[in-house]
This record gives sequence, C-alpha cells and structure tokens, in this order.
Amino acid sequence: MSIITLSHGSGGKATNKLIEELFYKYFNNDILLQKNDSSVLPNIDGRIAVSTDSFVINPIFFNGGDIGKLSVCGTVNDLAMSGATPLYITVGFIIQEGLKIKELEKVVKSIAATARKANVKIVAGDTKVVEKGNADKIYINTTGIGVIKDEKYLSSENIKPGDKVIVSGTLGDHGICIMSKRKNLDFDVSVKSDCGLLNKLIKKILSKSSNVRVLRDPTRGGLATTLNEFVNESPNSILLYEQALPVKEEVASMCEILGFEPLYIANEGKVVLIVAEEDSEKVLEIMKKDPMGKEAQIIGEVIEDNNAVVYLKTEIGGTRILNMPVGELLPRIC
Repeated sequence: MSIITLSHGSGGKATNKLIEELFYKYFNNDILLQKNDSSVLPNIDGRIAVSTDSFVINPIFFNGGDIGKLSVCGTVNDLAMSGATPLYITVGFIIQEGLKIKELEKVVKSIAATARKANVKIVAGDTKVVEKGNADKIYINTTGIGVIKDEKYLSSENIKPGDKVIVSGTLGDHGICIMSKRKNLDFDVSVKSDCGLLNKLIKKILSKSSNVRVLRDPTRGGLATTLNEFVNESPNSILLYEQALPVKEEVASMCEILGFEPLYIANEGKVVLIVAEEDSEKVLEIMKKDPMGKEAQIIGEVIEDNNAVVYLKTEIGGTRILNMPVGELLPRIC
C-alpha cells in the first residue's frame, strides 16, 4: 500500500509490517530491539532530567526542517536547558489515514538522522491511526531522558542585577518561515527555520562557565515571553536594548506588514541565557565560535527593579514594557 490505512493501527499484520520495515529499520539500536512492551535502560549515574512535548505543526515540511526533525530538536533542547546531557527519547505517532507512506518514511528518516546527530537513542514508541478528519496528517509526541552530572541548579531564581542577557542568534526565523507557508497567507519570503540542536553548544558553555544563571529556548511566545517568565520568578527586572536585538531584514519586514513584534515570534534553534557580568564576554566568544551561536549578541541586562517586568530601551531613547502576550499569534507553530 502507498498510504496509511486504519489497518496500520489495528495491531495486526499491517501494523507489524510498518514497525519492522519502517520504524525498526531507521530507529535500529540495541535497546529498542529488545522488542518488549517497555524498554529496560542501563543504570544512569546522576540526576535524571525528563521532558515531554507534542508536535502538531502545519505544514509538516518546511524550509529548514520537518515535523520529525522538530520533534527531536524540541525535546533534546529542553533537556539541554536544564544542563542535562540528552540520552534517550521516545516517539509516539498519531497518523491520519490517507497519509502517504513515503511522507511518513521521510519524517521517520529525519527523526533518525536528528537523533544520531544529537547522540540520543530512540528507545520506545507507539503508533495510532485515526480516521480522516480526526487529525491533520501526523502528530508526534516525544519524551526525552537526560542526565545531569553536577549539582548546579539552573534557574531564574539565580539572576542578579548586573547579569547580562545573551541570545544565540536572530529572532523569529522559525515563526516567520511557518507563517509564510500557510495557505491563507502565502508570502513569498525565503526565511529558513532555525530548527536545530542546541545540546552541544550548551555543553561547551557550561563546561567553561560556572556563572550561567539560567538557560531557556524561546519557542512559542518568543524571546519576550521567555524573559517575562524569568522575571516572574525573580525580584528583578530586565532591560533590553532594541539596537542590539538580532533580527533578519525579511523577518522584520514581514512582522511590520502583519503588525507583529519579532520578540514574540517563535524560535526553534535559539537559546537565551543570563550570565554573570564577569563571564559574559567569555560566554559570548564561546557561542560565536559554534555554528549554532555565530550570531550571538548581548542584548540586555538584569536591573534592580522590583516591578519584575521586561523593559525595552528603543533606538530613539524611549522605554516601553514588553508584557506577556495574550492569545496565540499563530497556532500550530510547533
């Protein structure tokens, strides 16, 4: 058959054929091939980090990636933000009948390639098939397991006045890439999604600096939302400098047309971190030497201000507050 049918989710011959000829073929490793109802993992020495996420992006293929790559990057990056080394990942599929098997294979191959690049093993999975109209092509759920070897606790509770805010690169690329491909918008822009793995970059940073306060990947809600989450857990505020914010011209132009603010647009391969002032230049240098951080910038600082808000110092010298967004700018962005 060239398409997914309900029989592929029945648990019978079609299901087993799909598992053997597609999932085991590309996800092949010693743990997954235990082929039991649960996989037994080796002992893990250290604190265990766990993260789970679901991906319902539309469209499922986009410039710079696809739902498969996104699902691994999203979960691996979430683990890395806690200082964990990602080890294992599980993958669950909800597939709508009628999806072309070639499209599913493309997604599965992408998951496998991204997992190899991240040095994580896919150790368990599940597949469900639903009738047409009850899903949109394919949804993916992933759960990641990682290990933290040291005792450092990365949290916005650690931030102090004078700390610097650093972002690893240009803002809003993923959101604008997806937005431009929606049928009801159909903008002709060439922005590539920043969908990518951050675990190796984070490992380099944490191995050279013990003064990183907190890390976060600014996905849904963008940079402004992430920074608001930081100050909500701290007695301080953050001051950003508009002229220091890295935003591609195409992203800025499309945001201007649509009335959006780039600081609220989703990213899928960027990290924002707060680091002590004395280590900020060292961390910036480390980031700029890595492909995932070559456009990194110091964009602001933590200030002593008990309003617990995010301020933006504009290029003309004014100051405004960046609040948490209300509602969803663009649904199904990840």
